[in-house]
Amino acid sequence: MSRSRAPRGGSDEPPLIAHVIYHLIMGGLENGLINLVNRIPRDRYRHAIVCMAYYSDFRERITRPDVEVVAMNVHERGLRNVTPDLFRLFRRLRPAIVHSRNLSGLDSLLPAAIAGVRCRIHGEHGWESADLRGTNRKHQWNRRLHSPLVSRYIALSKHQERYLTDRVGIAPRRITQIYNGVDVERFRPGDSAAPASPTPRDGRPDGCIIGTVGRMQGVKDPMNLVEAFLHLRRTRPELLPRMRLAMVGDGALRDAVTDRLRQEGASSAAWLPGARDDVADQLRGFDLFVLPSKAEGISNTILEAMATGLPVVATRVGGNPELVLEGTTGALVPDSDPAALAAAIGRYVENPELVRAHGAAGRARAIREFSLDRMIERYLTVYDEHATPADPRE
Repeated sequence: MSRSRAPRGGSDEPPLIAHVIYHLIMGGLENGLINLVNRIPRDRYRHAIVCMAYYSDFRERITRPDVEVVAMNVHERGLRNVTPDLFRLFRRLRPAIVHSRNLSGLDSLLPAAIAGVRCRIHGEHGWESADLRGTNRKHQWNRRLHSPLVSRYIALSKHQERYLTDRVGIAPRRITQIYNGVDVERFRPGDSAAPASPTPRDGRPDGCIIGTVGRMQGVKDPMNLVEAFLHLRRTRPELLPRMRLAMVGDGALRDAVTDRLRQEGASSAAWLPGARDDVADQLRGFDLFVLPSKAEGISNTILEAMATGLPVVATRVGGNPELVLEGTTGALVPDSDPAALAAAIGRYVENPELVRAHGAAGRARAIREFSLDRMIERYLTVYDEHATPADPRE
């Protein structure tokens, strides 16, 4: 077990929430957690983050100096060795709330209960890469087995709320649905400080940069977007001079994506800079945002794109239909269907007015329904309702 220690305080401090996640690295769940930790008023709650596996320098995005981050290294040590350490950790931290997330977080609930933590909240943010549709019976039974240990469930989307009620058997009264929030001040329309390609639009005012942001791995299906882009180039040659592709992110499939573009002679029309820390600037350089995933919970990148004033073309999976209003803020297409994705992209490339109208509607929707302030308010309501002092037993 390794840890990044925070200063110890006095007994009059606000209640502590121990957040349990698999790892603290760059990702949607992790980004949402850091937003929560940074934004909750310091006089309301303190925080610790317990990583079942490990953490990276992504933890440096935490702006509060009093947040302890602990890595249990379960991938190296095994759950049998980690469980006693979790018990001892919760006895030391004495949290008012343990807030676990996703399947791996369930393993923290029994040690928390034995350690005297009375309030145990569990969040469902999305399914595992080996269970993209949430159909794995073993995972469903694992969740059901742990349900007596959960004081309150938080579902990130209505899609996941239905999963908990219909497949796991959780009573609706035990579930609160809370969407992710987006910083609508940081993610906003405007001129990009960092253009989305070395030669954006080749100087054409009617050019269109088709962009995406995300890890290049199987569940995100970056090749779906690549094949759609290539299909559009082959079938709509009149659009070819206007189209550019920007794919921000890194991962195991990046080389395959690069090779495929090279094979089709499209490398000069695409920009793949790898992972970036200036995503807000990059989004401001796009004209259209595309999410080609095979599965999603509630996508932070969709929310960020909407807040930036971009129309969104996304696959009709997970919580995407709850974010993208088809025909109003963007378009939804079947997953793993490059031809359908190409057709949706093409409608925006050929119609700049549609780009502007759907982008403006998306921005308005992000401000109205998905702001960070709204998310924080809803989490605080749950925390305030369920927080109780730690068990005084030594």
